[in-house]
Amino acid sequence: MVKEIEAVVGPVRGVEVVAAGFNSEIAARLFLDEGTVFVKGLRLDHPRVWTQQREADVNAYTGGLAPVLRWRIRAGGWDLLGFEDLGGRHADYAPGSSDLPCVLRAMERLASVATSGDIELKAMAERMSSYVSDPDDLRFFEGDALLHTDWKPDNVLIVEGRAKVVDWAWASRGVEWIDPALWVIWLVASGHRGAEAEGLAALHPAWAAASASHVDAFARAQRRLWESIADGERPGDWTYGMCAAARAWERHRRRRLTP
Repeated sequence: MVKEIEAVVGPVRGVEVVAAGFNSEIAARLFLDEGTVFVKGLRLDHPRVWTQQREADVNAYTGGLAPVLRWRIRAGGWDLLGFEDLGGRHADYAPGSSDLPCVLRAMERLASVATSGDIELKAMAERMSSYVSDPDDLRFFEGDALLHTDWKPDNVLIVEGRAKVVDWAWASRGVEWIDPALWVIWLVASGHRGAEAEGLAALHPAWAAASASHVDAFARAQRRLWESIADGERPGDWTYGMCAAARAWERHRRRRLTP
């Protein structure tokens, strides 16, 4: 693999493996003569190798929110993406964190990004189709906005006071309020109460336009999704935390309806 990379970018002087991330078999920082580059990759026969194409396609439309894709190499049985190395640190979602406004600004900026219809993205209605009890609810999630959908703190880097978003493997199309809604679950998992988390999400302009019943339906679908993941074959400890957070958020939504 190193030989294939060196054929494109020159000698690799060092490699630093990066532990964070679940979507790649390879995640590493490469030290080259002209600086560093971040590489993520999957084997060409990996069942999720399609995520490499999605990341490559989306990169041109992220408007500076994501590291720039420098090169792509498909050789030696691997599909590798080389991104600019932003450095920075992972975002802190804990209550009171100064990173929260930075993340919100990045999310707002993403909501204004226009993409080409040529990019192959799954629709959120399609992704949620197995987790609704009433198929009519799926229409609530329909929209043309580019959504990141995976707001894990490891996917948000704080670089010189700004939030940059990485790992676009699960980018999708849908209504604009879905990204802040998904952020709510991560905020609850990071220590916020449901009302506090929704208070932060409500600072996103799209939240004000969202129908409460539509958000309720999404909260129910997310609870079922995370329960399915937690009941799967190889759940991790973090999965149980997210399942608990999704349940807590749905309970918060239901309490709002209780007289």
